[in-house]
Amino acid sequence: MHIIWIVLILIEKYYICIVVDKNAYRDEIKKTLFEKFKRENAFWSYDSNLITPESLQDDQFIAMTMRYLDLPDIDQLFTIFSMQKIKNAWKKFLVPEGDYLFTLNRFFAWYYFNAKRPDSYIKSIQTRYINSLYS
Repeated sequence: MHIIWIVLILIEKYYICIVVDKNAYRDEIKKTLFEKFKRENAFWSYDSNLITPESLQDDQFIAMTMRYLDLPDIDQLFTIFSMQKIKNAWKKFLVPEGDYLFTLNRFFAWYYFNAKRPDSYIKSIQTRYINSLYS
């Protein structure tokens, strides 16, 4: 399925219509973020020539962006993935790491996911994760 976005941009008093291929836009964002992963040495234990943006699943890609990159980069995730997909990836990969990423996860819970009590919210997710391992 070929999806396009039609974007209207107001420049001074004129509107400019731009047609954007959503898949091409998504691929370009992923490629840009992937290059930043390489610069951050996120693939230090792998042959970086074997890893491509296409070889990573979306939830892994989201989690790596949240772990290794900065806020403007994380903000770009929200232009190519749904809030629910990002939140699920965060819960699946980052929250279970417990105390190691607790401060980072507390920030994400508050800033991106509007948790009123981030500490308890994270602890409840961690508890559910641990219980799922033993059930």
